[in-house]
Amino acid sequence: MKIKEFINYAMNEEHPQYALATKREEIIYQRRHDLRSDFGRDYTRILFSQAYRRLKHKTQVFFAVEDDHVCTRSEHVNLVESVSHTIAYELGLNTELTKAIAVGHDLGHAPFGHGGETILTRIAKEHGLEKFWHERNSLHFVDDIELLEDNEHNQHNLNLTYAVRDGIISHCGEMNQKYIQKREQYIDLHDYNYAGQFNPWTYEGCVGKCQIK
Repeated sequence: MKIKEFINYAMNEEHPQYALATKREEIIYQRRHDLRSDFGRDYTRILFSQAYRRLKHKTQVFFAVEDDHVCTRSEHVNLVESVSHTIAYELGLNTELTKAIAVGHDLGHAPFGHGGETILTRIAKEHGLEKFWHERNSLHFVDDIELLEDNEHNQHNLNLTYAVRDGIISHCGEMNQKYIQKREQYIDLHDYNYAGQFNPWTYEGCVGKCQIK
């Protein structure tokens, strides 16, 4: 594999769709002399969210609080971030975007792994609700639930960029695909009806999807 082979497709400022990629649902407040990029800012907004902190109490598969070596969701997203960063760096992609997607992809995941999703889906159906799937729930968390303070101590939702939000809701489905090709359409992410319906819109999102479980 050639190093930096995808550098011309990286979602950087030179990319023709960068303005769409960094678009937010609302105008976000600005700090004077902020050194971060839009994706770097998303990364830290996720790290400071309550949902990210709660990942330490969610195990990957089962509940065993007395075992310090059981993999938690917090550990999982950190491992995904590490591997994603390595792949993105070698391909020449935007590592800040890749890292933000990685740390945010499971914010709305249920406890007890995918078994927890199955149980929540059963309960939801008993009450006439839609199937639970954590990709959509993660997007719901960053769009509608999690709050951060601005400089005036007003609470706002995370208000992440489109590319990060897309990577979060598009990260599932890799087990049923022989290869992952990014999609070309810039869609309304609320048009998702089921997990894996669309591929990610960026190659950075594809990097996350190819090794996120």
